[in-house]
Amino acid sequence: MRRLLVLSLAVSLGACVAGPPPEIATPVPQLPQEFAYKGDAATNTSVADLLPESDPAFQALSSAALAEGPTLAEAIARVEAARAGARGAGAQRLPNVSAEGSVTGTRTNPNQFGDFGATGLIDTEQVAYGANLVASWDPDLFGRLKAQERAALARIDSASASANAVRIALLAEIAGSVTDWRVLEARGEAIQSDVDAATQLAGLAKQREDAGIAPGFDRVRAEATASASRSRLAALNSERVRIVGRLITLTGQSAAQVNAALSRTGSGLRQTAAPASLPSDLLTNRPDVLAAASELAATDAELAAAARARFPSITLSGVIGLLAFNPGSIFDEDSIVGTLAASVAAPLLDFGRIEAEIDGAAANKKIAFAAYRGAVFQALGDAEAAYGLIEASDAEAALAVQEQSELERAARLADTRFRAGLSNFLEVLEARRAADASGERAAAALGRAQRARILLWQALGGDSSES
Repeated sequence: MRRLLVLSLAVSLGACVAGPPPEIATPVPQLPQEFAYKGDAATNTSVADLLPESDPAFQALSSAALAEGPTLAEAIARVEAARAGARGAGAQRLPNVSAEGSVTGTRTNPNQFGDFGATGLIDTEQVAYGANLVASWDPDLFGRLKAQERAALARIDSASASANAVRIALLAEIAGSVTDWRVLEARGEAIQSDVDAATQLAGLAKQREDAGIAPGFDRVRAEATASASRSRLAALNSERVRIVGRLITLTGQSAAQVNAALSRTGSGLRQTAAPASLPSDLLTNRPDVLAAASELAATDAELAAAARARFPSITLSGVIGLLAFNPGSIFDEDSIVGTLAASVAAPLLDFGRIEAEIDGAAANKKIAFAAYRGAVFQALGDAEAAYGLIEASDAEAALAVQEQSELERAARLADTRFRAGLSNFLEVLEARRAADASGERAAAALGRAQRARILLWQALGGDSSES
């Protein structure tokens, strides 16, 4: 045992000559103190208010997606796989105990013993019965197994954060799809109003034509306007089909179930104030940033494990068992056998294999750090863009709603003037066409404003209380 310890010390000192693993700096990225486009600090809006939480379609579809969506189920399975890997890495640090039994038959050629074998005193056929309890343990004096366990535990955190990122992306996509559906409903109402108004104008033109006070051309133009509006109304069905197909993929529900959820009356398009937030929140709320940080921690532990492969591996083992040559004596005291051993294995001449593994682990850590920085600035860019989009889309929506109101008033005035004989039918038709188009534009602008809020919800890491 003394010689074994001396040899272990010598090999350890020889391994230490190679030096520690390379130091790789991983500073936390410096973010600005505030966003360029930021919410009003006086508002008490929460991040969760950015989603259409009160919409019954969103409630039903989001619940179905979280319960049965295939994308989230895959992410959760990856977390379970990471946990199994961590359990396996932790078990490597504990003793391994196994039991075995055997029956061995042996036949010996007596001629190998010369003349003594010919005397018949040697039993040439023998059957041995054995049962052993075997134990082995690596005390992990240099921490290689512990570093591998740390890497596996960090991968659990990475997989969990990635699953949360999938959940947030899933909810954001469903919220966007429901918003698109509500926009189609609003556009459909506006276009249907166009159809009704054009039909009324065509009826009026027909009456004037029959009375001989207006040409048939006015009626034809009014009917053509109504037909164009009906065509636009029918074209909305293709957009509805695409939304339903996307929601089927996201939720794992049938088309009938998705349509049933979307048919519920919604709360309409609304504009919630953007919450005030700081860029530093992205480091704590964004799950993709947390996943990248955990992956960086895992590669750091793997680098430590690769560096510790230069040190010797010590294994303690023992065997205690029973060995007998007939079944009846297997439990006799003389049948007890045992072995106790300690072994040391260390690299001497590996021709750079371990150093190559260390260099590879160091490169993986550099890759993970670059990915972490990329995730941080991706989060910053997403949030800056989302805040800016809210500001721009709100201004657009306000102007679109104002335009709609003004053009509707102009259309009513044109109709009144026409009925009083102060303007011609073409002026009425053009005013009505402009008002009709403005209603659809206002609905689309309000939808873009709601979409911008969903993007901000996702950029800020979703509702942190649910993470």
